[in-house]
Amino acid sequence: MATKPATAREKLAGTLGLSERTVVRRATPLLHDGTLRPTAVRNPSRVPGMIPMALRIRCRPDRITAIAAGLARRPDTVWVDVLGGGDEISAVLFLDSPQARTSLLLRDLPATPGVRSWDAYDLMKVFPAGFVWSAGLLTTDQFNGLTPSLTEPRRTPEPHPLDDALIDLLAVDSRAAFEEPAARLGVSASTVRRRLGLLVSGHVVRLAGEVDPSLLGVDTEALLWIATVPGRLETIGQELSRQPRVRFAAATTGPANLLVAVAAEDLGGLYGFLTGTVGAIDGIRGLEVTRILSSLKRTGRVRPPELSPR
Repeated sequence: MATKPATAREKLAGTLGLSERTVVRRATPLLHDGTLRPTAVRNPSRVPGMIPMALRIRCRPDRITAIAAGLARRPDTVWVDVLGGGDEISAVLFLDSPQARTSLLLRDLPATPGVRSWDAYDLMKVFPAGFVWSAGLLTTDQFNGLTPSLTEPRRTPEPHPLDDALIDLLAVDSRAAFEEPAARLGVSASTVRRRLGLLVSGHVVRLAGEVDPSLLGVDTEALLWIATVPGRLETIGQELSRQPRVRFAAATTGPANLLVAVAAEDLGGLYGFLTGTVGAIDGIRGLEVTRILSSLKRTGRVRPPELSPR
């Protein structure tokens, strides 16, 4: 007789050495009050035609809040942060076509009051380890037991007309019962279950949870714009993306060819990461560090106003 696959609740309880009742009792209030916000994020390397891009936008300081909020409201932004001295915004977007990229750079940004200039970088490769960031709070066994395989799947499912609408619904709440998106989409719950299984196993979409990093002991976040020797880009990107303090890493176009988002407990932790981890890697030719001052959007979810200032 075939063994029934463990539910997510059972897997979490077994891996952490807790009872299912304890998992439910501790998780329910966190989900109810928005401390933990389940979501879903597309994997741009698995979506035909999708263009992942990073922006650095320089703005008038008196307009930066409005500009950042406008970017956060866009459905194609994945993260939106205010940087440095309060006059620069960083955003990562997953654009659905070359036309969308052209419209953003040649129409939307030039027409936005208060935008002074910007740099745009195509993300040539998003390193997968960034999608399973755990702030280093799990043991190796716990991490391996709870995270999906980071190896490339054997095949990507063929696109289906249901996919975009399904992922958009899951981005709002990836814990929604299959019956809820099924009713919205006019299909059966079994169809939603089967399609989501193919999308997740094919690495087209990754289920995630958005949470205030300060609750995980993170008080300092920064973006590293790293210039590497071309022949070492893949190795360095993979190595850094596996570090517990790295929540995102991507190879980019532009003068810096690696963008790394770092989360540390404080400035001392960031300094130690720069000198001890980054400094020990051969093949790095240059490094720029920009501190994140506030975050308006993370993992595709607009953050509540009380979580945005840092």
